[in-house]
Amino acid sequence: MATVADVMTRNPRSMTPQDTLVAAAKVMDELNVGVVPVCEGDRLLGMVTDRDIVVRGLARDADPEACKLADVMSGHVRTARQDDDVDEVLIEMSNAQIRRMPVVDAQDRLVGILSIGDIAAKSPEDEEDVGLSLGDISSPAEPDRSGSRKQKQKG
Repeated sequence: MATVADVMTRNPRSMTPQDTLVAAAKVMDELNVGVVPVCEGDRLLGMVTDRDIVVRGLARDADPEACKLADVMSGHVRTARQDDDVDEVLIEMSNAQIRRMPVVDAQDRLVGILSIGDIAAKSPEDEEDVGLSLGDISSPAEPDRSGSRKQKQKG
């Protein structure tokens, strides 16, 4: 039985709620990631994703150099603990359709991040489970609201 501590990425870079969208985008670019934990000190407050920056920030005409992460981050995030069973966390990630989960200690201090990629790379025996979970995570949660898909199909 592998635990989260066996496969997680330790000591992830985090940002503060007062950091800007531009600063977060630069960190994401530098680290080649799509999510950054938002913390006060080492206490996890939320997560900001590249999608949060675009949909909650730019699409709402926020000034990316002035808009704070506190305004666009997800505040109530699912977390894992270091001693959690990887298979159980993978099921939770699949059910919630999330690819990355922050790992916290008993005081909600950020100690790592667990991603589908971490599990796949470090738990080759779970390769089939990871593939199935990734399929579940990647299936659309809601129908396309733009109407463009329907228009393309008719034309």
